[in-house]
Amino acid sequence: MNENELIKAALAEDLAGGADITSEATISADANSLADFVARMDGVIAGSNIAHAVLAEVGITDVTQLKKDGESVKAGDILISVRGNTRAILLAERTALNFFGHLSGIATLTSKWVKEVSGTKCQVRDTRKTTPGMRVIEKYAVRMGGGVNHRMSLSSAALIKDNHIAAAGGVVAAFAKVRSTYPEAEIEIEVDTLEQLKEVLPLNPDLILLDNMSPEICTQAVALVNGKCKLEASGGISITNARAYAQAGVDYIAIGALTHSAPVFDIGLDLRTE
Repeated sequence: MNENELIKAALAEDLAGGADITSEATISADANSLADFVARMDGVIAGSNIAHAVLAEVGITDVTQLKKDGESVKAGDILISVRGNTRAILLAERTALNFFGHLSGIATLTSKWVKEVSGTKCQVRDTRKTTPGMRVIEKYAVRMGGGVNHRMSLSSAALIKDNHIAAAGGVVAAFAKVRSTYPEAEIEIEVDTLEQLKEVLPLNPDLILLDNMSPEICTQAVALVNGKCKLEASGGISITNARAYAQAGVDYIAIGALTHSAPVFDIGLDLRTE
C-alpha cells in the first residue's frame, strides 16, 4: 500500500461511508479557519509530509511548514499552520494527527537510542517489525530520528536465520544456495554462539547477526571477526545497556522497538476562527 492509498483508506475508515455529523450540524459549510499543529511535548518530529497529504486530500492546500521533519522541537512549538474550510480541517484533523503523532513518536524514540550510542561507530538500525502497510513511512521516521534502515523487504537482502539453516541442512548449505541463486545479494547470517560464528566466518558473509549475546560475548565476537565483515547485535538490548553493546565494537544494534513500541508523540490541533 502506497502513501496515497494509506491516506485514502484512513480517511474512509474515519467516515465509514457517512459524514462528520458533528461538524455538519455545528459549522457553516462556508466557514473558514486558521489552525495550528502544536507540539505538546519535546522530541523529534516526522510525518509532516503525511499530514500535508491528508490535508490536501480534503482540499486544504494553504499550509505553512514551521518545523521540518528530523528537527528537535519543544512543547508549545507550532509545527504546521493551515488556513481553509473549517469542516475540511476538522475532517482531516484526527487522521493527520494519528499519522503525525505515530511517526514523530518513532523519530523521538530513535533519537534517544542514537544519543545513547553517540561517540561510537555503532548505528541504531530498525527491523521488519513494522505496522502492516506502514513500513515505508515508519522506516522514514527512523531515519528522521537518526537511525538507519535494515531490509525494507524480504527481497532487499538475504538474512539466513535458524529456520533457513534447518530447512537447508546446515549453514554452509544455506549460504551456498543463496549465493548461487542470488550472487549479487547482500547476505547476513544469524548466529547465537561463538562456535557458530567460527563456523560461518570462512564463508565471508557481508554481515553476521549476533543473536542474544551479552556485551561481553559481543566483544569476543568482534575480536574473532577482526574486521572481516560487519557485525550486528540483536536481542536482549535495552536503552540502558545499548552503550555497552556499542562499546563492544559492533557496527549495528537492531532494535525492533523503534517501530513496534514507540509511544505516540503528543501533537494537538488548535483552531482559530477567522
